[in-house]
Formats: sequence, C-alpha cells, structure tokens
Amino acid sequence: MASRNILVVDDEIGIRELLQDILLDEGFQVTLAENAQAARDARLKQRPDVVLLDIWMPDCDGISLLKEWGNAGLLTMPVVMMSGHGTIDTAVEATRIGAFDFLEKPIALQKLLKTVNAALKHAENLPKTEMNLSSFGKSLVINELKQRLEQVANTKNSLLLIGKKGGSVEICAHFLHNKDTPWLGLTEYEKLATAPLELLQQAQDGVIYIDEVSALNKTEQKGLQLLLVKAEKYQVRVVCASSLSLPQLAEKAEFDNVLLQSLSQSTLKVPALNDHREDIPDLATAMANLLVETTGAPYKSFDTAALNALRNADWPGDLAELEAVVQNLMLSSLEEKITLADVTRVLEQFSSSPENQALKLQSSPVNLTLPLREARDDFERFYFQHHMAVISNNMSKLAEISGLERTHLYRKLKQLGIKIKG
Repeated sequence: MASRNILVVDDEIGIRELLQDILLDEGFQVTLAENAQAARDARLKQRPDVVLLDIWMPDCDGISLLKEWGNAGLLTMPVVMMSGHGTIDTAVEATRIGAFDFLEKPIALQKLLKTVNAALKHAENLPKTEMNLSSFGKSLVINELKQRLEQVANTKNSLLLIGKKGGSVEICAHFLHNKDTPWLGLTEYEKLATAPLELLQQAQDGVIYIDEVSALNKTEQKGLQLLLVKAEKYQVRVVCASSLSLPQLAEKAEFDNVLLQSLSQSTLKVPALNDHREDIPDLATAMANLLVETTGAPYKSFDTAALNALRNADWPGDLAELEAVVQNLMLSSLEEKITLADVTRVLEQFSSSPENQALKLQSSPVNLTLPLREARDDFERFYFQHHMAVISNNMSKLAEISGLERTHLYRKLKQLGIKIKG
C-alpha cells in the first residue's frame, strides 16, 4: 500500500520541519505549506490524506481556510487544527465547521501520531466530493435561495421546485436530504401508479424526489396525490421538480387540479445560471476542483480573463452546459493555467453563429398544426438531436441534461427513431 500523504500547514519553518521529520520517520509522505495559498495549491495538486492546519497564519487564518474548503465541497480529508494558544471556544468552532481534532502546541510525539492515525481511520468514512449549494457562490440570488431552502428544511413539508432542465434543481433537492436517511430518486414513474405506499415504505424518514412531475400521466398523478397525503405518516418529504408551467398544463386538462393545489402549497423557483452570472467564476473553479478530485485529472487553474469570459457567456444549457465546458477545458488545455484563448476555443464548439442559429429556428421540425401528441414527439426529437450534437453524443451528459435515467433515455430515443452514433 502506498504511504499516506500528510499536508502540514504552518507559517513557522521550525514547526514545519519538526513535524516533517517526525512523520517521515513514521513512513508518511509529507507536503509542506507556509501559508493558506500554498495550502490551497497543495490540497488540489497532492490530494492529501490528512491535513495538519495551523490556526494563526498571516495571510488567512486556519479557521477561515477550513470554512473555505467546507463551502467548496473540498473537506473530504480529515483536518487537524493546531495552535500554540488555542482556547476551548476555538476548538469547538473548528469542530463545528468540520475539523477532525485539535492539537495544542507544543505537540507531544505520541499525541501527534495517535491523532494522525485516528484521522486516517476516520478518513475512510468521509463523503466523496460532490457539487452542492455551498459551491454556488455568494450572490444575492443564491443566498436568498439558500435561506428559503433552510426554512423549508426546518419542516417536513413537501416541495415543488421549478427550474430549467440541466440546472440546479436536483442539487436543491439534495439540500433537503438528511445524511444517513433514504434518498429515493424517481425517474421511472410506473410505481407511482402501481405501488405508491411501497415507495413511502422504502423512503421512510427520508426523501422521495420526482425529477419531472409534468411528465406524469393521469394515473401516476393520482398516485402522487396519495403519496403526498400519506407522506407525513411515514415521515417522508416529497420533492417534485418541473421545468414546465403546471397551471398551464392544468388549464389544458393535462394535469390534475387537485394535485396542482397540493403542490402549490410549497413552491420555490430555482434561478437559472444566467440569473446569477457573478457566481460563475466560483462555480467553474468548484467544477474544476471536483474533476481533479473524482478523476485524478491534472490540476489547472483559470486566469482572470478566462473566468470573466465564462461569466459573460450565455448558458442556455444551464449548469450542465457549464460543467461540460469546464470538463472540456480541463482535459484539452495544454498549459497548467486555463486562458482566455482556451475558453474562446471551447465556447465556439458549444455555440453556433447567428446565421446557424437562425437556420436552426427556421428548420425547427415542430408543426403546431399537428395533434398535441404528434407535436410533442416532434419537439422531443428536435430537443434530443440538438443536445446530442452539442455534447457529441455523450449519453451520460444527455441523461443529466434531460433529467432522464439512462434506461428510460435509451427507450425514449428508440421510440423517437433517433439512432445513437458511436
């Protein structure tokens, strides 16, 4: 087994070197950082197994850095705080934020090794890095979204989230999910019609998430209504998502009015990415960091001009499109830093010239004189063919953008007569 890597962050060179000598003698690999910025870089490039983090540093204190990692979804390794004049209050605050333990200087050899080994054992149970609302930035729009979700989280109310496909609706739903409780994400809806109470039993004390409630047929809508009525008995929160206007569907008799009234008791509109562009630099950085964490891709940072270009771009595909662009940039850029030229090159692959856009609109196959079902099939065929062209037939990405489970997606494409190119 490869030796574990310990990142030691302290502005005092004597302490750094002392800890390094001790840990090297015990067979660990050791990375040293003299300040918060060096620690940030080392965290992403080395992906340490444990971090020993000094609280008092000149550029950024350890508590602030701990919060930063937590908010960015990067607190996936145990962090042991160190201080020469720590207080109980500081230790409690660090633990609340997510620190594993607290060591007071001068650190005894046996205490250091015992704590590091305990932290390594604890690391096996830590969550993997993933996108969450903490990664979404600090704009007024996102802060208000978090506040409203926190209010809902304090209840057991069901919730209707209204937002674009490919956006952050499911991430908002996960915000309402408590750790160590069931999460049942429905993308195949037949069980709503045939066994709604069985779904409640499976998700008892947890969350049932329905990714596109507007796609339910009449029988499935009746099952969902029963689900909502019985949810409190099973301590289940039902979270539904819709990218379409349910009142408009109800007016056309395509959506049950009773169900609409039930869902309307608690609704929340999820802002599109274009509504909070100022957060795009933070989001792009978080996505790049996530790619490094989950795939082992080489770490690359963005220069300021590159981040500004991403912020000023248009994002019709919302979060999924930004993620695809960031992944492309991380994998195709040749230097360690992603530049404006890189962003321009990749964005051109995701967009069309005004002439091509006009041609697409003119050649749209949706004939509004057709019966509704046939017109819907035409639109879905156009929708899937458009996105398949944009993402080069990446089925995983298409499933994410469309909000369909892979099996359902393949069945839908076959039904529409769309061939999947290799």
